[in-house]
Amino acid sequence: MKKLVFITLSLLVAVSFWNCEKDDICASGTPVTPRLIIEFYDAANPTVLKNVTNLGVIEPTFVNGYGFNGISKIQVPLRTTADITTLNFIQNGSDTDTANDNIDAITFNYERIDEYISRACGFKTLFYLNDTNPIVLTADGNNWIQNIEVIQPNIETENEVHVKIYF
Repeated sequence: MKKLVFITLSLLVAVSFWNCEKDDICASGTPVTPRLIIEFYDAANPTVLKNVTNLGVIEPTFVNGYGFNGISKIQVPLRTTADITTLNFIQNGSDTDTANDNIDAITFNYERIDEYISRACGFKTLFYLNDTNPIVLTADGNNWIQNIEVIQPNIETENEVHVKIYF
């Protein structure tokens, strides 16, 4: 009887693996929805990278955001459910003193295309910045960001810089 149970269990396990398809598991390293890659440059010397200090980035309706310090390149997500994302770039926003915060709002305008990856992984969203009005910096009379330049309007991977910000 024990031998029959063992053979039956062995057959069930074998059949289970036999029916497993390659796309039943989303492998690590599978391309996912890319984030926007931004590099920061010195506005006075536009060819020189400049590290941000205590930069906070948050979507205005969110409670939590991202903090960056001592780096010149960041990655931020765009909304996958809308063709527009507004992010507040807060100079001194990742420190504890809110009195010294300087908020610059940047709106990214884009088209989205959902691309099927596999049954296990689902879809990823690709973004294409609009040709006519891709990025809008809200002027508030105290902008710390001096200029924004679109380098690569097609946000399909995280392998290249999409936007340069000069401050």
